Amino acid sequence: MGLVARSAEAAGIPTLCLASALDITRAVNPPRAAFLDFPLGHTAGKPGDPELQRTILADALSSFASMAAPGTVRALPYRWSEDEDWKAKAFAEGDDRTARVDTPQYQTEEDRRKAEGNSPPSCPVCR
Repeated sequence: MGLVARSAEAAGIPTLCLASALDITRAVNPPRAAFLDFPLGHTAGKPGDPELQRTILADALSSFASMAAPGTVRALPYRWSEDEDWKAKAFAEGDDRTARVDTPQYQTEEDRRKAEGNSPPSCPVCR
């Protein structure tokens, strides 16, 4: 995403990458990034916890106000759990995320209705 973010910035579109792999984020050097030490695939928060997800996104977006230097990475203060045991499990057991599919996935039926009701029919991204 850092490469895409740099291209968007070159076109005058401000970007912020939300990342959970700090070494990779630093390697691709996005213009701005917010780092969350959560398992891969859970960068915006824990599944089924929309309050935490909104808080994380709001905190990440507030980074625009303080990140002036290119390549700045801000570590967000949230923790996946009280201890770091999840990291050992992730390395030992591998990736346990849900398999990717070609159709949109929603946390709730209400989220699906809202998303499908607000999509402009001519939006090239939504096709």
